[in-house]
Amino acid sequence: MHFAALFVVLLMVWVLLSGQFTLMHLGAGVLSSLFVTFIALRKKISEKNGIPLKIFLTLFTYWPWLLYKIIMANLDVAYRVWHPRLPISPRFIKVPYTTKTDIGTVTYANSITLTPGTITVTIDGRHLLVHALTEESAQELLGGEMHERVKILERHP
Repeated sequence: MHFAALFVVLLMVWVLLSGQFTLMHLGAGVLSSLFVTFIALRKKISEKNGIPLKIFLTLFTYWPWLLYKIIMANLDVAYRVWHPRLPISPRFIKVPYTTKTDIGTVTYANSITLTPGTITVTIDGRHLLVHALTEESAQELLGGEMHERVKILERHP
């Protein structure tokens, strides 16, 4: 069950991200997905973090929200860079997290880094050290909306 579910998820992600449907691309996707599935099962990654198909289904609600946040942050950073006074106030903040799985923690840290104006520097205990370009982006992270959405991903549907 783990093998089939992980393989299907990986192949679906490959197809969605590549957007190519030629025999060569699909063949490369199948081979890559098989290889990664084999490695994950050998290292017992899928057993530790649950059935990936359930995680994949919840991503359809998370990815659009994250894409929206990335676009809005891009516009904000562009505005600040082009503004004559350069209204930035860079700072390091410690952002607490309570994710229960490694996948949840990595998803949270990477989501922060993908959002322009913030970057996860390190994970220390139960905190992420994050560099934020502005006070507003720091406060938004500390508000916890992204954290709560990642925790929903961990609960599975």
